[in-house]
Amino acid sequence: MLKTLKLLNRCPAVVSYEIQDYKQGTDFYYLKVRCELKNDTLLYIRQYVSAEEYNYSYHWQNRNGELIVRWDNAPHHETIITFPHHKHIGGKVTISYEISIEDVLNYITKVFSL
Repeated sequence: MLKTLKLLNRCPAVVSYEIQDYKQGTDFYYLKVRCELKNDTLLYIRQYVSAEEYNYSYHWQNRNGELIVRWDNAPHHETIITFPHHKHIGGKVTISYEISIEDVLNYITKVFSL
């Protein structure tokens, strides 16, 4: 969790963020964050991390709630070569090599040339 928050604090695209939910056990954590970005868009982060699992969803949308990109690893697109990792763009599901929040923040930063 601390790594995620450090990345948000250093990312030039992030204006502010709010931790909406956080749970921690002896061998896991769950984190849900809402980020406001410089271009008036929002990034919703959801991570569940344990020794056995890494589940995530990074949902980037405009202020009207319209999806820009969503990255996740829900195992429902078996035909994607990066299965279970994939992204949703413009109603299409495609391969995704952006797996971590660091990858996603780098992607967003490059899109806006920040």
